[in-house]
Amino acid sequence: MKPCATHRKFIAWLALDALDVQETRDLRAHLETCEGCRRYLDEISNVTETLIAAESGPDTQASESFHQRLLGRLRAEKSASILEAALPGLRAMLRHWRVVLPVVGATAVLFAAFSVFAPHPAVPSPAPIEAQATLTPLVRSDLDPTLSCYQRVANRSLEELDELLTRQGNRNPPPTPLYTAATLPRANVSD
Repeated sequence: MKPCATHRKFIAWLALDALDVQETRDLRAHLETCEGCRRYLDEISNVTETLIAAESGPDTQASESFHQRLLGRLRAEKSASILEAALPGLRAMLRHWRVVLPVVGATAVLFAAFSVFAPHPAVPSPAPIEAQATLTPLVRSDLDPTLSCYQRVANRSLEELDELLTRQGNRNPPPTPLYTAATLPRANVSD
């Protein structure tokens, strides 16, 4: 059985005794019900114990000749691995050079033809100032003072809404009669 993916990291920390008390308690409760996690804890604990037992003390030191031999072998292995990785690819290409050479040539010709004959997007020239002036939406000053008109203007621009409200506020509306309770005719109620 595999351990739970969400608990693997915590199990490793438990084996190193790096969890706090509450996390340890929660994980131990989970381990009682999950066999995969218990096995994983056993494996990690064995590895941890082996590593702790194998730790060398500070008095163990390798000689200078050991370091020199080790560096020489690492450099030789590195250069050999690069050559070994590139060599099979080069051999395969050389065996099929009759196929590779025409494919590379045809690809180069297609690329050159595409770059020469492909239509290049033209950079649009800026429109004349007169044409730009006619393209801007005009705000009618005689808009009805309704919520939908205000919303439409506000969706275009808040500056336009501000201008519209200022114009409408400065305009002199025609006089409208004001009705108050005192000016309304009294209804005659006969008893």
